[in-house]
Amino acid sequence: MKTDEISALIKEQIKHYQHKVEAHDVGTVLSVGDGIALIYGLDDAMNSELLLFPHDVYGMVMNLNEDSVGAVLLGDDRLIKEGDVVKRTKMVVEVPVGDEMLGRVVNALGQPIDGYGEIAYKKMRPIERIAPGVMTRKSVSVPLETGIKAIDAMIPIGRGQRELIIGDRQTGKTAIAIDTILNQKGKNCYCVYVAIGQKNSSVASIVKRLKDYGAMEYTTVVSATASELAPLQYIAPYTGVSIAEEWMEQGKDVLIVYDDLSKHAVAYRTLSLLLKRSPGREAYPGDVFYLHSRLLERACRLSEKFNGGSITALPIVETQEGDISAYIPTNVISITDGQIFLMSDLFNSGQRPAIDSGLSVSRVGGAAQFPCIKKVSGSLKIELANYRELESFSQFGSDLDENTKKVLRHGEALMEVLKQNQYSPMTMERQVMEIFAAQQRYLDTLDKKQIADFLDQAWTYLLSAHKNIIDEIKETKKLTDELRTALKKALDEFQEAFGA
Repeated sequence: MKTDEISALIKEQIKHYQHKVEAHDVGTVLSVGDGIALIYGLDDAMNSELLLFPHDVYGMVMNLNEDSVGAVLLGDDRLIKEGDVVKRTKMVVEVPVGDEMLGRVVNALGQPIDGYGEIAYKKMRPIERIAPGVMTRKSVSVPLETGIKAIDAMIPIGRGQRELIIGDRQTGKTAIAIDTILNQKGKNCYCVYVAIGQKNSSVASIVKRLKDYGAMEYTTVVSATASELAPLQYIAPYTGVSIAEEWMEQGKDVLIVYDDLSKHAVAYRTLSLLLKRSPGREAYPGDVFYLHSRLLERACRLSEKFNGGSITALPIVETQEGDISAYIPTNVISITDGQIFLMSDLFNSGQRPAIDSGLSVSRVGGAAQFPCIKKVSGSLKIELANYRELESFSQFGSDLDENTKKVLRHGEALMEVLKQNQYSPMTMERQVMEIFAAQQRYLDTLDKKQIADFLDQAWTYLLSAHKNIIDEIKETKKLTDELRTALKKALDEFQEAFGA
């Protein structure tokens, strides 16, 4: 080839190469506003890829249109203007993971916001990941103790389960989640609390409470508050579950709380409408079901071949006027393995936690329950259902037969036993004693105000005079006929003393 031919060929190749770089790896901002940027170019951009804007602002690809790319900004959109150059990073959004995250409060990108300096992490994980397949999973059979009598007895949660906490605003949903985290102390279970769309003051109050009870040692808090951008609220739960997955794959048990997914869906709806995606029912986009299913499916229990770790998910969903047939509640109910339904009426009447035993259910059931609790609480739900039915019926009639009065007295005693103060999770052996005392009708003759005193004093008496019974229940987690007889005899002795 002649020299001028070689020169022409190289020039042509350089021209094409520059064009390729410009078209495929670099783009131009066409429009920007409300945290959304429309970009021309970036032909090879991938969904969920990180983009680098000027002033070190990052964005994430959400829409791959025919002639443009739609991206959500993970920083201040006021720094970006039309005509700015955008570069591909060829990376998806990743967050730091590992034991270094314990005791820290981080934002949706895994960056520390607690004022304790940088996190010296050794590993990062992408926030989006396909959930473990059926063959890698194992059935749920190990209980996750919440320390809340009403849940451990009637709606048991197993390690690897997804149990929805649902109810109106201000009915104690977060209280149940926080008490469950507090109860994991010394139980070899790490915790991740994800706050989505909450007030800064609420998150600070929760973190302080966790610190006060020594729970931050085994907990990571991921916070995307109401004042933060919608894209950060959208990715926060995926950040939380990525942190949890690292521990699960090491064979550890993890509890993750999403507080709450109603606000998460609203943040996603905001993004979708700004990206001009088609609105569907209640203006949510059509893929809002997939939004939560791909998140919650990542919670499971792995088989021993894959180290046997687990993620237990407690998503929280807020209802309006108790309407569980709305779009987001029905979606999340159909993804989870049961729900704990909290009622405003019960809450306002002083029943704490305000759990409706009729609408609440655990689809794992007794498989995730210690044999001793299973034995004493087997008929609890039916007895409460009978009490509720007769309670509403008795309002219309003044003359009640003795049998109806008995059922009502027993139901009232059970409701009183199931009351529990916040931040005071209860051990499994004490729960067995209290429910056993209620089932054996020790409380039916007492005044409602005496029941709490009776149970407190009975527990103190058993610890001092019959500690061997408590120790055996704690060790074997069973209530054999011999133990049952011994416990009944001990409670008979105490009842005589209490009566005197």
